[in-house]
Amino acid sequence: MTVGALAWHGAVPTRQRWRSVVGLLGPAFVAAVAYVDPGNVVTNVSAGARYGYLLVWVAVGASAMAGLLQFLSAKVGLVTGRSLPELVRERLSPRWRLAYWAQAELVAAATDVAEVLGGAIALKLLFDLPVLVGGLITGLVSMALLAVQSRRGSAPFERVVMGLLAIIPIGFVAGLVVRPPSWPEVGAGLVPHLAGTDSLLLAAGILGATVMPHVVYLHSALARDRHGHVRDASRLRQLLAATRLDVTLAMALAGGVNVAMLLFAATGLYGAVGTDSLAGVQVATSTAFGPAIATAFAVGLLVSGLASTAVGCYAGAIIMEGLLQRRLPLLLRRLLTLLPALIVLALGLDPT
Repeated sequence: MTVGALAWHGAVPTRQRWRSVVGLLGPAFVAAVAYVDPGNVVTNVSAGARYGYLLVWVAVGASAMAGLLQFLSAKVGLVTGRSLPELVRERLSPRWRLAYWAQAELVAAATDVAEVLGGAIALKLLFDLPVLVGGLITGLVSMALLAVQSRRGSAPFERVVMGLLAIIPIGFVAGLVVRPPSWPEVGAGLVPHLAGTDSLLLAAGILGATVMPHVVYLHSALARDRHGHVRDASRLRQLLAATRLDVTLAMALAGGVNVAMLLFAATGLYGAVGTDSLAGVQVATSTAFGPAIATAFAVGLLVSGLASTAVGCYAGAIIMEGLLQRRLPLLLRRLLTLLPALIVLALGLDPT
């Protein structure tokens, strides 16, 4: 039996056992960044501002569903030693493989555009920078994050992203400290119910912004790259248990942030005008909570955009490599995928 397995089964002191477990955590936290991206901010805040606590159950249920999918994806990577896109490739003809790759790339690219725009808008809110300049800065910072992964491997990249993920909740939870939610109404919001077609559309938006296909693909590769193809049964059991803990902690954090966004809006922004855009949310937040909370919100949005766009670009590379067996350097890919967002910003189109 390996030392790691002995640590897991209690044959070594408790402190060393926990160090062994903690050392296995990380891949799920990288995936969890996509669950607190600017798209989540818009949908959750819009839901709370329009319907109060009505859709709390959707945010909770979507996070639970996402956790299950992420664990299954990581499990596939550990058990097979291959990524989910590689396994899909084996089951498709060349024509359908290309079509499948095209739609997966479109999903990843659309998500990436939203994340770059979120970072650009946050920089405008914080420093009054033109959104095109903010988009360029967001792209450059994400390139720096990807350079860490390219040159130093997955472990340093995971640590950097986890550090950013630790900052994001501060911006979105600060408002709840100033103005706590009504807990009886929160409890009522956990009971599934809707209030017409518009609330159903918004519920679908929350689900779509939470369950992110590109990081379901990515997580299988993250687990594989971190631990390899595990053939030893006892070691595999240890890693699966650690992965379950990794996913539970990461998705609890991401899910908690999503619910906090909704509660924040339901408590302080209910009925406010303009909350269907990020700039409008910041204005409404400043009016309802004061400039300090509005600044914390903008910082959370900025870090969310920077981290999630780097993870999204990485996911796109995994999708291409797995489905087409083609690889572009990550930094080149970052430049190519940055162009659509910059075009949107340069043309002055409505970012939301």
